[in-house]
Amino acid sequence: MHHVLFYDYVDDILERRGPYREAHLAHAETACEAGTLRFLGALGDPVSGALGVFRAGVEEIEGFVADDPYVKAGLVTAHRIEPWTVAVGE
Repeated sequence: MHHVLFYDYVDDILERRGPYREAHLAHAETACEAGTLRFLGALGDPVSGALGVFRAGVEEIEGFVADDPYVKAGLVTAHRIEPWTVAVGE
């Protein structure tokens, strides 16, 4: 089962993310290496949020969110997790 994580960011995310970006990306890389996170990236132009695709359960994703440096720094204003049924592809 796949799940999709949606983040909503503060309006000035690009100006405020600097001190937390390296730790945020390292956190995501750790989840990728563990095989739970498949993709994560920014949404919009200008950036307004992010989307992550997980091969994990909701509890594990909620743990990822709770430990994310962007969340801890208040850069994420809301998040939601939705189940995703893959119809085509791996």
